[in-house]
Amino acid sequence: MIFHVLSVFPELVQSVFDYGVLRRAVAARLISHNIRDLRDFTNDPHRSTDDQPYGGGPGMVMLCEPIFKAVESLRQEYGPLPLVCLTPAGKPFSHEVACQLARSGDFIQLCGRYEGIDQRVLDHLADFELSIGDYVLSGGELAAMVVIDAVARQLPGVVGNEESLPAESFATASLDYPHYTRPEAFRGLQVPEVLLSGHHARIAEWRLQRALVLTYQRRPDLLTAEQIAAARAILDDTT
Repeated sequence: MIFHVLSVFPELVQSVFDYGVLRRAVAARLISHNIRDLRDFTNDPHRSTDDQPYGGGPGMVMLCEPIFKAVESLRQEYGPLPLVCLTPAGKPFSHEVACQLARSGDFIQLCGRYEGIDQRVLDHLADFELSIGDYVLSGGELAAMVVIDAVARQLPGVVGNEESLPAESFATASLDYPHYTRPEAFRGLQVPEVLLSGHHARIAEWRLQRALVLTYQRRPDLLTAEQIAAARAILDDTT
């Protein structure tokens, strides 16, 4: 998969490919990236990508002309790529959306900046908008990096141990179970005995129960009524 990104700070987005899992995936040619500077699609001497809003108000608005030119250039070179705009008003990003994007193929991400993007881009050029959470960032670059990392992890071969993917938080509509490693005892704090037992069925059951209880305590909105009742029963048995 090629990750196409339009940004006024391309070096910032580039950095996500320089470390860890994504760096190895790029080296193995499992993924690649095409990060374009929106300023390269401007015509004025100052390479402006924003201007004052019509109707007045604070801040600046991203110009539609450089964005249209950049997207049209990419689509001419790579085909009819969908455009995803990263905005606070977008569809909430989730594990499910990451999986959908991984299956759907290459797409363009536009990193919003300033007070927002000219609405004509959103109405007539974008395929949809995405938001990574109910808060405001200085720009869409960090959001694009989150999307890239989450989507790339779902591509074949990117994660070294692919068996870990189905058990990750949100992949099973619940949070992950607690994890422990050496030493067995640290400052009087013990690893749960069941994890040292070697009894795979008991370990699997313990992990399932811990994941259910943790999800009930922190994200009950992810659970069905039956799962909530089961989590309460587990808690009652341990108190």
